Amino acid sequence: MISRRERALSYAILIVFAALATLPLIGVLTSSLAPRSQSSASFSWPDRLDWGNFSAAWAEGHFATYLASSVLVTVSVVLLTAVLAILAGYSFAHFTYPCRSLLFYTTLIGLMVPPEAFVIPLYFNLRSLGLTDSYWSLILPQTAQSLAFGIFWMRNFFRSVPSSVIEAARLDGASDWRVLWQILVPSGRPALVTMAMLVFMWTWNEFLLPLVMITNESKRTAPLGLAFFQGEHTTQFSLLAAASVIVALPVVILYVFLQRHFISGMLSGAVKG
Repeated sequence: MISRRERALSYAILIVFAALATLPLIGVLTSSLAPRSQSSASFSWPDRLDWGNFSAAWAEGHFATYLASSVLVTVSVVLLTAVLAILAGYSFAHFTYPCRSLLFYTTLIGLMVPPEAFVIPLYFNLRSLGLTDSYWSLILPQTAQSLAFGIFWMRNFFRSVPSSVIEAARLDGASDWRVLWQILVPSGRPALVTMAMLVFMWTWNEFLLPLVMITNESKRTAPLGLAFFQGEHTTQFSLLAAASVIVALPVVILYVFLQRHFISGMLSGAVKG
């Protein structure tokens, strides 16, 4: 049993860390709502709220185009990663074939290699194929980057499923394909949602690949567009804060709607993985 003193201490520590995490966010929000005459780089509470900063940042920064590019790239990467990770994770978890372990651990090397190590040769490879300055130059590399984690995550989930469930399905005449898509995948919704949210967040926030691969302004993603917007409005802190909120908002909204599945998937991965 936990004593009252230990519980109070735990809550106090959590409150302190929560405050440290939320205060910068509150600062960005208040700065985004401050009139331009009161805009400053320091934390201050404005006399009045100016919602026009968001419309001005949206129009001047062309964020409608940038967000559309980010949505296209991110959704494509999440879907491709999910399908490939499900298939590969199921294979590594329940099939037996030569060099299975070697292939799996070779795949995990992708978790250890930073993008900075291969972005230059990747650029020349994609340029030789005529894929630079296109959405494919973002979708394909980021799918490959996310697959190592996705395969590892889904393999751990499939291995946590009791073998009796799979054996019972096979005794009823279910094929491997049916076992996967009609039994394992529906039961693994929290794990899938967690993986999809993490891949969504990583892909949405990716900056290096779009910076190297994209030169056409109409194909810039939101973080890259925000960087160019920052360069053009260096001292206009209210507009910069409003633009930052616009870019971060889709990830926040997604988490708010899917937080139960996300937390459930994280807990199940921590316990069963």
